[in-house]
Amino acid sequence: MQHDERIVIECERLALRKLDLPDAPFILELLNEESFVRFIGDREVRTLGDACEYIAKGPLHSYRCFGFGLYLMSLREEAVPLGICGLVKRASLEDVELGFALLARYRSRGYAAEAAGAVLAYGRRVFGLRRIVAVTSPANQPAIAVLEKIGLKFERMIRIAEHGEDLKLFAPAR
Repeated sequence: MQHDERIVIECERLALRKLDLPDAPFILELLNEESFVRFIGDREVRTLGDACEYIAKGPLHSYRCFGFGLYLMSLREEAVPLGICGLVKRASLEDVELGFALLARYRSRGYAAEAAGAVLAYGRRVFGLRRIVAVTSPANQPAIAVLEKIGLKFERMIRIAEHGEDLKLFAPAR
């Protein structure tokens, strides 16, 4: 297999690489899955053009500004896209946030925990981030299980958006 220079992290079964505009069909599918809309939010990405705009204004902008962002998560051997996982810096949150989402057909195989654990270690090692947090809907039990598996603990309830729902904030144990 030829090495992809966009790969940022490799772990046992997965490779995480920078997203780019040709990933728009995958992003369009992922962001419109029922569980993504329900637990993460409707990003109003309905066309390939919307998906390109999401990639440009989100991950590509984040790579330029912070050096990190959301990465495409794929199987190492087949380069099959499974989901996204990475680090996000929101204006409304003091700490850098870990985020992840998988297509429904790839859940319950340990991929999210493998990728999220690798991203946490990467953020600490490469960017010196001592405190990386994660937020999730209180109803998103699968995400909560992943966060607990990688060593994050529930800290408190927060509200990121003015009219948004209360979310659970997970952080490293003190």
